[in-house]
Order: sequence, then structure tokens, then C-alpha cells
Amino acid sequence: MPSLLSLVDMNATVLAVSLAVFLLAGFVKGVIGLGLPTVAVGLLSLVMPPVQAAALLILPSMVTNGWQLATGGALLTLVRRLWSLLAGIIAGTLAGAGFMGADGGRRAIIGLGLALMLYALAGLAAWTPTVRPRHEPWWSPVVGLLTGLVTAATGVFVIPVVPYLQALGLPRDQLIQALGLSFTVSTIALAVNLGQGGAFSTGVGWASLVVLLPALLGMALGTRVRALVRAATFRRCFFIGLLLLGLHLAWHLPDLFGAGR
Repeated sequence: MPSLLSLVDMNATVLAVSLAVFLLAGFVKGVIGLGLPTVAVGLLSLVMPPVQAAALLILPSMVTNGWQLATGGALLTLVRRLWSLLAGIIAGTLAGAGFMGADGGRRAIIGLGLALMLYALAGLAAWTPTVRPRHEPWWSPVVGLLTGLVTAATGVFVIPVVPYLQALGLPRDQLIQALGLSFTVSTIALAVNLGQGGAFSTGVGWASLVVLLPALLGMALGTRVRALVRAATFRRCFFIGLLLLGLHLAWHLPDLFGAGR
């Protein structure tokens, strides 16, 4: 596993990049309601292995998704409906412990790039499948398990759970709350994985706390800007950016860390 990245270990460049990335990631989440882990882990993987990026993500993700989870007024209803999805996420994430740090992070970077590309292509295509209620009992645990495995391998927990939740036809407020619920459970399970692997120590926790501040600032700014920009245009630019980042990660970055050498 790559060496731990604490606040003390960060040089000025890495700290500045981390603060800027979380400011941008929070801004994206404020505008469109999601994207913080995707943007943060994707961009931070340009300067550090994904396992370190995922460790920095823990507190910003917990706080911002907890904020999202608290809105909507349908938490118990969603828990009863989605419990098997959530159980699958936990099981898949824990089953994939160690995936992210294997091979010096080489496969994690490639997997992260592919996950970002799939997510971006689905977003650009406005792909919205439909899942009928009678199919939920067996689709939910499968989607949860796959999401958990992707989370464990890449630190990003949007594929395939985001398209799946959109396919359920939930009202807008419930969908936002369901996304917050899914992301919160994913973050907790990921934190357990990283903690067991030694990648989330007290020093990393302090670093994660520091980057929480720009994430919250970015989210507040994004929320204000939401009413001033066309959501469809912003989403299109967001997904195009993710697609390009995913291509770069999948094809160019694995050699940066000397993995497998």
C-alpha cells in the first residue's frame, strides 16, 4: 500500500492542489447535487495514488452527504425500500478490501478511469433505464454489491448505483435523499476498509478535516450559482470533463507511480 499522506507530509503544491480540488468538487456538488467524490478522487489521482485520495475524501464526503441525507423527509421510507441495496454496498465494499492498494495502485487508477468514462458516457447519453417495482427485490442487492466492489477498487461510489436510483422513478426530493443515503453508507464502508488497511490514520484524518473547509465553501457557492446557470449546460460540461479525465487516467497515469516496477 502507498505510504500514508498526512497533513504534515503534504508539500505546499500537494496541499494547494488538494484545497483547490475540494473547492471545485464542492462547487459541482452544490450546483448539480452530486459529483464531490467523483471529482475529488479523479483529480487528486493526478498527484497521488487513489487510496490516498480516497482517504482525504472521507470527512468531506461524510459531512456533505449527511447534509444531503437530512433533507427530504422520507428517510425511513427509503431505508425500508433500499435496505438490500445498502446491505449489498456494505458487503461489496468490505469484500473488496485491499483492491485499491494492490499493485501499487496501478489497477485502481485504470479502474477509476474506466468508471469515470462509463459514468460520463451515461450522463452525456442521458441514459435513464427503468426498473419496475417487482424487479427491485433482486436488482437492488446485485447493484449494491457491484457498487461496493467499484467503491473498494476506485474510491468512487456512483457506478452503477446512481443510474439505478434514477431508474426507480423516485420523486426529486426522495431521489436526492436516496443518493445521500447511498453515498453515506458507501463512505462509511470505505472508511472501514481504509482504516483496516492502515490508510486512514489520525494524521490523514486531520488532512481530511482541512480539505472539508473548501468543500463546504464550494458547496455553498455552487448552491448560490445553481439558480444562475442552466443546469443542463453545466451537467454537459461536467460529464465531458469527466470523460476526458477518465481517458487520461486509464491510459496515461499508471506509470506515474512506478507501479509494478
